[in-house]
Amino acid sequence: MRVLVLGQGKTGRLVADVAAERGHGVHVLDAKENPRAAALTAPFVAGFDVVIDFTTPEAVLTNLRACLAVGAKVVVGTTGWYAQLNDMSGLAIRKDGALLHGTNFSIGVQVMLQAARAMAAPLAKAGYELKIEETHHVTKLDAPSGTAISLQQSVAAAGEVPITSLREGDVPGLHLLEAVSAADRIVLSHEAFNRRGFAEGAVRGAEWLATRKGVYDFRDVFMEL
Repeated sequence: MRVLVLGQGKTGRLVADVAAERGHGVHVLDAKENPRAAALTAPFVAGFDVVIDFTTPEAVLTNLRACLAVGAKVVVGTTGWYAQLNDMSGLAIRKDGALLHGTNFSIGVQVMLQAARAMAAPLAKAGYELKIEETHHVTKLDAPSGTAISLQQSVAAAGEVPITSLREGDVPGLHLLEAVSAADRIVLSHEAFNRRGFAEGAVRGAEWLATRKGVYDFRDVFMEL
């Protein structure tokens, strides 16, 4: 499989490494090589089976429009753009392409979201107060994180759960869901030790998407990987 990786940040570089380890041909474009998606011409994009985007909230939409407009298959791990998800999904469908999106491509995080969803209603009924805290590296541009927003959506049965965002050092990602009553406290947490889990999930998602068309959320398909 030929994979085009957009973004040469820490996660983007690791995605390229993991894809190569799994036997795929890899080409990486960094921001300087692809200003305003200028490099993403139809002939260039057609040379790849799947595009994986780990860029920035400022660049991702331009990249998505350029790739999806020519019917490409795109895995997007960048967050901070979900207000335009419907538009990008519609473009993918109209152009007979494919889009796999996710706020977090870690299998562990997906299991956490399922656990949080199962906990929400009984805890709320029992009078627990819920809150979410997320901590990431200081260079992360969006706050709250996409994962924290997904976690908040997972516990929507408990009402509007507040999110606290912290930016410290080079933390890959720490998410906590805390439920407190007068009698006790429950804490559900996921701590990423590094970015490899995100990269592996994205590459495995790309392998899965290569034979499909349409729009998919990683949380709905991760068990198939």
